[in-house]
Amino acid sequence: MKKLLFFPLAALAALGQTSYDIDGAHSAAQFSVTHMMVSKVRGSLGQVSGTAVFDPKNLAASKVNATVDVAAINTGQPKRDGHLKSPDFFDVEKFPKLTFESTKWWKEGDKVKVAGNLTLRGVTKPVVLDAEISTPLAGPNGSSRIGAQITTKINRKDFGVNWSKSMDGGGVVVSDEVAVTLDIEATSKATK
Repeated sequence: MKKLLFFPLAALAALGQTSYDIDGAHSAAQFSVTHMMVSKVRGSLGQVSGTAVFDPKNLAASKVNATVDVAAINTGQPKRDGHLKSPDFFDVEKFPKLTFESTKWWKEGDKVKVAGNLTLRGVTKPVVLDAEISTPLAGPNGSSRIGAQITTKINRKDFGVNWSKSMDGGGVVVSDEVAVTLDIEATSKATK
């Protein structure tokens, strides 16, 4: 199995600005929440799509616009998935997708930080993502591929996802904090 290599930002600085399309077949969005104060429940969302411009020489010129299919949420339990799709949680009939649009990129050490606006359930809030970006590799027809692992934590109640129940011994059934991980692969336009 080939290991994905993430290079320090300085090693990418020789590259210029490149535009990419997110490869939905090779990208994924996952999340985890604490259940009943004792364990993590993990799940995945549906297809990730969008575009990105990455410029390691001038991070301020980089940008990303991404959409994730929330209606395809899957935790491995159909009954729970049905509840998550309901108005108690994501209300996928009204809000089948979430979106992210970046507003600022910067470097902290060898890490890339991406600030932007996340829209979930019709509510838009600023968030900051931590990104580890791979070095681009040559693809067919003069295109290139790049990968990123992106993480963040959000408070679900900031986006109107308020359902929970108190437990008899104290605590709640579902944590407010949600950990989010995106594994992204993107492809540049082919050159002639």
